[in-house]
Amino acid sequence: MLKGKRILLVISGGIAAYKALELIRRLRERGASVRCAMTKSAEQFVTALSVSSLSGEKVSTDLFSLTDEAEMGHIELSRDADLIVVAPATANILARMAQGLADDMATTLLLATDKPVLAAPAMNVRMWYHPATQRNVEQLKKDGVAFIGPNDGEMACGEYGPGRMAEPLEIVAAIEAQFGKPLPKHLTLVEPAGKRAVEALQIAQDLKGKRAIVTSGPTYEAIDPVRYIANRSSGKQGHAIAAALAARGAEVTLVTGPVNLPDPPGVKTVHVEAARDMFSACFLDLPVDIAVFAAAVADWRVAVEASQKIKKTGDLPPVLKLAENPDILRAISTTDKKRRPALVVGFAAETETVVAHAQKKLASKGCDWILANDVSEGTGTFGGDSNTVHLVTQGSVENWPRLSKPEVAARLAERIAQHFSGPKSKPVLVKKGS
Repeated sequence: MLKGKRILLVISGGIAAYKALELIRRLRERGASVRCAMTKSAEQFVTALSVSSLSGEKVSTDLFSLTDEAEMGHIELSRDADLIVVAPATANILARMAQGLADDMATTLLLATDKPVLAAPAMNVRMWYHPATQRNVEQLKKDGVAFIGPNDGEMACGEYGPGRMAEPLEIVAAIEAQFGKPLPKHLTLVEPAGKRAVEALQIAQDLKGKRAIVTSGPTYEAIDPVRYIANRSSGKQGHAIAAALAARGAEVTLVTGPVNLPDPPGVKTVHVEAARDMFSACFLDLPVDIAVFAAAVADWRVAVEASQKIKKTGDLPPVLKLAENPDILRAISTTDKKRRPALVVGFAAETETVVAHAQKKLASKGCDWILANDVSEGTGTFGGDSNTVHLVTQGSVENWPRLSKPEVAARLAERIAQHFSGPKSKPVLVKKGS
C-alpha cells in the first residue's frame, strides 16, 4: 500500500516526538520514503542526527539555510510529497497552522503545500480541551486537514485524558487510509469537511433533560493526621462515565474522592475525602434521574480519629477499632420513591466468582444494575486504562469484551439512553460535508 509513496513528516516539539522515530521506521518497513522537517523545539526532544539516520534523508530544520533555500527547498519539499504528516502536532503548531503563519521551515512548507495533510495531536488534556485549541482544530478541518487521535491515557505530567499522540502503528494505518486502505475498526480518522463524504458517528443528545450523579475515585478514612484507610482506585472509570453521560446531554454532578485527574469538562464536580462526605454530597444532589456509583468507597473507618499522629511505643501496635461507613448504594437505592433515581447503577469490584458476587450484591443493595469487574492481581484494572466488565441486571448478564475505560463509559451511557428511550435510541449517523 505504501510502497513508493513519499511521506513528508513534520516533527514538532513535544515529549511525544520520540515516537516519530518509531513512525519513520514503520513507514520505511512498508516501502515508503520519508523526508523530515523539524521545528527548533522538536530538536530539544530528538536529534536531527537520529531522524536522519532512520529516514536515510537529510533533515530540514532551517528556513534560512544558504544551501537549501538557494533552491527554494521549502517549496520543493512541500510539492514533492504525496502526503504530509504532522506528528506530534502540538497545540502550538496547530495554532500556527490555523492562522496561516510561516515563521519557520515547518510552518512555511505547510503553508506552501498543495498536498493532503494528516495531523496527530499531542498535548496536555487541558490544552486539548481549551476553546482556542478546539477552534483551531475545527478551522484546520475546514481547511482540509485530517486528524488521527489524540488518544486517552496518562500524560507525562501525571494527568489523564485525551491528549496522548496516537501510536505509530495507528498513524501508519491512518496514512494507509489516506491512500485508500480501509481503516481498522478500532480507529477513527477525523476527515476534513468537504474532502470525502464519509459517514462519521455523532453522539446523540438522547439524555438531554436528564439529571445524573456519578461517584468516582477512592475515599480516605483518616486514622490520624498522617495515615488513612483507602481503596486502590484511580477514578479513571468514574470520571469517564461522568464525561460520557454529559456528552449525551445529561446534566451531571460528579462526586469524587481524592484523585489525580482533571475535572471532566461540562460536569459539575464536587470534591470530597471521606465516605460520609460522599454520602452527604450524593443525598444533597437528589432528586436525579440516573445514579452511577463507581467510587471505591472504604467499607470501614476508625471509630475515633486520633487528633495527633499515633507514635510507635516499642510495645504492641495500637488497636484500631473500626466502624462501618454508610452504604451509599443501598441508601439511595432504597430511599423514598420521590427521591430515588429512576435508574441506580452500582459497581462490584471483585477478585473471584465475579458475576455470582455481583448478582448477590444486586439483590442485597436494591439497585437496578451492577457493573461487575475483576480487580484481582494481574488484571491491571485498578489504576489501568482498560476494564473488563459484566452488566448484571435482573435475570440477565451481559459480558462485555475488554475495553478502554472511556469505551466502557460510552457503552454504559448508550445502554442508559436505551433504558430511558427504548431500543431505538442509537447514535445518529450524519455525513460529513453534507
